[in-house]
Amino acid sequence: MTVPGIESFAVDVPTSALEDLQRRLAVTRWPERETVRDWSQGVPLHHVQDLCRYWLHEYDWPARQTLLNSVPQFVTHVDGLPIHFMHARSPHPDALPLLLTHGWPGSVAEFLAVIQPLTVPDDPRDAFHVVIPSLPGYGWSGKPDLTGWGLARIADAWAELMTRLGYGRFGAQGGDIGSGVSAHLGARHPTRVVGVHVNMVIAGPPPGQTEFSDVERRALEAERRYRAVDSGYNKLQRTRPQTVGYGLSDSPSGQCAWILEKFWAWSDCDGDPVAALGRDRILDHIAIYWFTGSGASSARLYWEMAQERGGRLPKVPVPAGASLFPHDIYRPPQDWAAAQFPDLRMWREHERGGHFAAMEQPDALVSDIREFFRPLR
Repeated sequence: MTVPGIESFAVDVPTSALEDLQRRLAVTRWPERETVRDWSQGVPLHHVQDLCRYWLHEYDWPARQTLLNSVPQFVTHVDGLPIHFMHARSPHPDALPLLLTHGWPGSVAEFLAVIQPLTVPDDPRDAFHVVIPSLPGYGWSGKPDLTGWGLARIADAWAELMTRLGYGRFGAQGGDIGSGVSAHLGARHPTRVVGVHVNMVIAGPPPGQTEFSDVERRALEAERRYRAVDSGYNKLQRTRPQTVGYGLSDSPSGQCAWILEKFWAWSDCDGDPVAALGRDRILDHIAIYWFTGSGASSARLYWEMAQERGGRLPKVPVPAGASLFPHDIYRPPQDWAAAQFPDLRMWREHERGGHFAAMEQPDALVSDIREFFRPLR
């Protein structure tokens, strides 16, 4: 479809960028190996070396680029910033428009496995027109050069994008940062958003609660563990994103390790993310951050979130649904989510999967999305 102000886009990484990457990988100056036999000091040396060796000698970026370009892509400018997005229309004219928003360290590539079943389902009544934007500062979207691009502004930009595409009412779905953007969409545009479905919920106990069930204690322990041993990236990106960005922008092995650690920590991988997800799918994300030079700009969104309402998410007045996967960062009980989602229509706890639900458990996520939005169409 041709829409004024929206231009077709294709991923096209130049040969010079591929050659520069290969040169940098070939001359990597490696640190000494860790002094432990596990991941407690970070990504073990041999894991990063093995993945970078594959990246240098076997990873076929032109083929992966072709895969990305198999989905129609576009760019439009909102508030002066280029916004890149995938737009896969269903052949069914009554399909419900659906915004899918990724997080960090993800990208639009997270959703490749769910696009076809969402747009062309067995039952046409479950069809969606799918819109998948790259967050500002991520992928092929523009990098903000001024402050103020927090989750609320991103949600408003997404609403404007849907207006330009001719979608008056639509659904919103996301995990990680995408869950926050989706929540803001529901809170700020309730007359247009038919429902919000998330696959990550950040929620704590009600104020004053002093006694906890076993399920609640496990949720509290998971949060404590995250803050104690797994949130270093968050603290750095929330407070010093520019400092972090220098190394990520200059070293492909550094960018690789920074992202690989999170696939190990947050996916249902039994300690081996490469075996669980495959080298190519992990490197797709790493390569997107590398080729677009998004190390600093992606981290800067965490700084923006810290400035915005103290990092608190808004109450969502529209119907909401949640799919929880056991290896995600947060696993709160349903009661705790009521403060943010007072109209909670679906709460599904799965037995397998983690933070990257669209990659790890695409069938389960698609099934939940269909079920949640079916009565809201």
